[in-house]
Amino acid sequence: MKTTPRICVIGAGPSGMSVLYQFAEMGNMPNVVCYEKQKTWGGIWNFTWRTGLDENNEHCHSSLYKDLWTNAPKEANLEFPDYTFEKHFGKAVPSFMPASAVKDYLEGRWKNGTKIDLSKYIQFNTVVRYVRYDVDKEHYVVVVDNCKENETREEFFSHVIVCAGIFNFPNQPELPGIDKFQGRVLHSHNFRGATEFKGQTVLIIGGSFSAEDIALQSIKFGAKHVILTCRHESHHLRWPEGVEERPFVDKFDGNKVCFLDGSEMLVDVVVFCTGYRTHFPFLESKLRLSEDTAPYPSGLYKGTLLVEHGDCKLFYIGVQNQIYSMTLFDCLASWVCKYILGKLPDEPKSMDEMLKDVRKWEADGQKVTNPIEMLKLHTTLLDDISTSSGYTKDILKAGPRFMEWLQHRTDDMATFRDHSFRSIYTNTLAPTGSPFMQAFDDSLETFKKC
Repeated sequence: MKTTPRICVIGAGPSGMSVLYQFAEMGNMPNVVCYEKQKTWGGIWNFTWRTGLDENNEHCHSSLYKDLWTNAPKEANLEFPDYTFEKHFGKAVPSFMPASAVKDYLEGRWKNGTKIDLSKYIQFNTVVRYVRYDVDKEHYVVVVDNCKENETREEFFSHVIVCAGIFNFPNQPELPGIDKFQGRVLHSHNFRGATEFKGQTVLIIGGSFSAEDIALQSIKFGAKHVILTCRHESHHLRWPEGVEERPFVDKFDGNKVCFLDGSEMLVDVVVFCTGYRTHFPFLESKLRLSEDTAPYPSGLYKGTLLVEHGDCKLFYIGVQNQIYSMTLFDCLASWVCKYILGKLPDEPKSMDEMLKDVRKWEADGQKVTNPIEMLKLHTTLLDDISTSSGYTKDILKAGPRFMEWLQHRTDDMATFRDHSFRSIYTNTLAPTGSPFMQAFDDSLETFKKC
């Protein structure tokens, strides 16, 4: 006899909330419980001054920093088809937004986009300690701690959806001489604002979007000089005065940095923008993904379903290296919810069929070497998932907007956020706001006046 699913969602950030939202949109909510270790929803969009440990002495989840603005246009990777920015704000708003406006928009959808109170399905201040699959009893055993009540308990579920994110556990390589460096050393995960770097020379290690953004933040808020360095070939971007790119670090000699081209520079601060590990310590080992982040993580069918362990009943959402973000999470969530409830006409496939599909996507993911190739891969993935789930194909129109954005970044890193894009869903062209390098007020109130 077919049993009624009992579903565990781990994390109430954008991915986990998309899961709850998509279940709600299907009509009657199933038996679902979402565990969130923070005191509210939002995931990494919750700012905290804390680093290291949070108020419950747990690993600090968020890497959000003061004065952060989105680094891609909202029309490409943030806007939901059923809850537009115009619907939320009551008017068109600029394409690039402060974090406070993103959080406000997300909460608007979660509160007003569906008639069901999603918060009723979330247990806040609750940490998932361990998840294992019991083969004999054919269910998942989930051990959780309620941090406020100091209570540990064991729960049982038919399915588990991991929505804990991949920007939590820093990847921080060892470099020769760094242990003798006398200045400030931090990973971008613990960066909370650039004002502390005023008048200083900052070395940023890494070639990620976060490296580029912290370089701009540092010079914007008064750093004397910023040097970017990474292992791979320079992006050769056009930077504002005071920012330069150099070859990778050979070694540190006190506060002097020696680069591979023989040049040297005294620096005050070292910021590692070297990415994160895909680290889920609460899962039993056979349920974990490789810790190396990738455009298409190994072992996942449709980029979400773990196929070779856990009886094909454990899912991940939001574990890819990302160009798309909210829209990818939402599309994946739609597929997962319908898969669990048996609402996909072409699923489930046989194990052989799923493994063949997985290997094809893994091979395609391994060929990705730059943002344009990753964009093409994830656009194809979205096309595939939306075909199966019925999620709107309009999301695929984001591709040209991403290409335009990438060109703007190449043209001028200081001004790429000053451009406007047209909404996929309303066709409205966003107004322009204050130039990014002159915008020092990131409050929601000021943004709403744009």
